[in-house]
Amino acid sequence: MSESLNKVRGAFPQYSPEIWEKIEAMAALHREWNAKINLVSRKDIDNLEWHHYAPCLAAGTFLTLMNGARVIDVGTGGGFPGLLLAVLYPHAHFTLMDSIAKKILVVSDIAEKLALKNVETRVGRVEKLGKHFDFVTGRAVTNLPAFFGLVKKLISPGKKHSLTNGILYWKGGELAPESDALGVVPAKTVELESLLADDYFAGKYILHYPYSDVFRARTTPPPQ
Repeated sequence: MSESLNKVRGAFPQYSPEIWEKIEAMAALHREWNAKINLVSRKDIDNLEWHHYAPCLAAGTFLTLMNGARVIDVGTGGGFPGLLLAVLYPHAHFTLMDSIAKKILVVSDIAEKLALKNVETRVGRVEKLGKHFDFVTGRAVTNLPAFFGLVKKLISPGKKHSLTNGILYWKGGELAPESDALGVVPAKTVELESLLADDYFAGKYILHYPYSDVFRARTTPPPQ
């Protein structure tokens, strides 16, 4: 087991042995694929679990999903946060979507090899998708007004989970300029530096915007 994975396990002792078994297997697959397709910087691959998995797994400290929850991870890349969330919430359904086919090839292979029956993968542009979801997730996909413009039509209203249906966004950098541009602030801001007790995560957050605020926000229209 890598030092990086041991560090993550120490940060989240509440997760079951079954979860850690899948995460360890996922890390091996990510490393194998990363030698072929650049999902994570080659300089950072030794820190895969701590720098990339830990922020995704942090959602489990505040998010409770009811059975049948529907989540779409937009611009999933290597499956962050979608694959990790699918392991945490086996009773929820996850759609992992990206416009780059080779990245979806990777996440499809990992989901299949881990027997993640709650994962569906799609190649394409999200603005052409007609389905609706309880939550839309994204990790450093684009600026917030552009992301909201892309995904707001995908969200169904509802309040049956621990958070109101809406957007969960993993973001680094200053919040104020994009909050000013949106005209709304997050209903919940999780500071990863504090949660993970590591200044590597300074200025990195998980943000929750409920359905009503997503539709009040000033957004950038998606490309035609």
